[in-house]
Amino acid sequence: MSVELLMNITPTETRVALVEGGVLQELHIERQATKGIVGNIYKGKVSRVLAGMQAAFVDIGLEKAAFLHASDIVPFTECVAKNEKAKFKVADISQLVRPGQDIMVQVVKDPLGTKGARLTTDITLPSRYLVFMPGTGHVGVSQRIESAQERERLKVIAQGCCVNDLGGFIIRTAADGAPEKELINDAAFLLRVWRKVLTRRKRTASKNRLLYRDLGLAFRILRDFVGEEIDRVRIDSRLNFSLIQKFTHDFVPELEDKIECYRGKSPIFDLFDVENEVQRALERKVELKSGGYLIIDQTEAMTTVDINTGAFVGHRNLEETIFNTNIEATQAIARQLRLRNLGGIIIIDFIDMQSVEHKRRVFNSLEQALSKDRVKTNINDFSPLGLIEMTRKRTQESLEHIFCGVCEQCSGRGYIKTVETVCYEVLREILRVNRAYDADRFVVYTSPKVAEALTGDESHNLAELVLFMEKPVKINAEPLYGQEQFDVVMM
Repeated sequence: MSVELLMNITPTETRVALVEGGVLQELHIERQATKGIVGNIYKGKVSRVLAGMQAAFVDIGLEKAAFLHASDIVPFTECVAKNEKAKFKVADISQLVRPGQDIMVQVVKDPLGTKGARLTTDITLPSRYLVFMPGTGHVGVSQRIESAQERERLKVIAQGCCVNDLGGFIIRTAADGAPEKELINDAAFLLRVWRKVLTRRKRTASKNRLLYRDLGLAFRILRDFVGEEIDRVRIDSRLNFSLIQKFTHDFVPELEDKIECYRGKSPIFDLFDVENEVQRALERKVELKSGGYLIIDQTEAMTTVDINTGAFVGHRNLEETIFNTNIEATQAIARQLRLRNLGGIIIIDFIDMQSVEHKRRVFNSLEQALSKDRVKTNINDFSPLGLIEMTRKRTQESLEHIFCGVCEQCSGRGYIKTVETVCYEVLREILRVNRAYDADRFVVYTSPKVAEALTGDESHNLAELVLFMEKPVKINAEPLYGQEQFDVVMM
């Protein structure tokens, strides 16, 4: 299966699409106006300490104060005495930080909705093969590197790169088989970056100064995809193509020969129908090839996925039809979670199955489909109600939150009152105003659809009200009014 990265880079926005086998699987977006801050390191100032929440709010110069939980304050920071032999136990937040204290933190989650950024004092700096961990002499090796001999070789090299008490390293999966020289160069690069961070921290007088900014999206994707089987990387910006070429030559040489500057006449996202796939990812309904479909609803608390057979009638019996639809849905669900970047609690309502064996196979199919997701997921077996509950780590805003805003008509409810309902509200409001005030006649300003109903299908109800009040009522249609909006004016 071919794997490609398509990079659409403009001055206002960078979009990176991961396409596997000609099908869009992931979409990463970074806008200049709302650039992500995950990975950035700040010198912040503790503004509030909330003992009841075991957390503190830290001012790092953003609109909203960032959130720091006690469990994210590691033992080797300036806040806590270093004791490598002692077991780490989360202490009371008031013992770890105090209001007005300067603290160096790293962003682990972008601000999401009404929540501020999530912080940690456990700072890490990633590179191609290594992750630098300041303040600890520990060297760890990725569990995906299975060879004991290779693990030992890499560990010896990394330990030789540790300098005094500056920090230790985690060896990434991509380092499997990497030459010693490249590992040493990676370590030297990370140590230089960390020394610059420490120097800036000493020099800055500001309490919320940015000390380190992570790479831009295009460069970050290439760094993070090291070790993945990428067949081709296409970039539609000549200027950025040159910069990315230099970056891959210096830091990701294994991708250097796979990078191309896209010069096609049509936009790069027209390849593999990416643009249309993105639009479909914003819809509630996801069609399955068999004729079934998914309904995906994203709410504040969780995301729900409902599976329906739709037009799929099967070939044998109802139980087999349901089972086949559910199996097909597992692949579509895993793809939609990645593509829409849905995180948090996810509830999946598969079509009810009687067979225990069918439930087991559907669960295994979903597990296997989710194993391709680079974002951490936890999945529980079928509940007594026949639901599957799972979580997916929330790394950034979902596509819906990036692309869409609250509807002015429904205020985010997802529905609006019917024309009939609004008509009856208008009639009740006229009667209420008539009882409260002395008026000779009334003029109602409302949307065209409601005005049409009041002078058409509901005209008999309006006529009865006019006879009851013995006062005329005039209906005026206002094209700019929403369906629920109306005004009753006394004359």
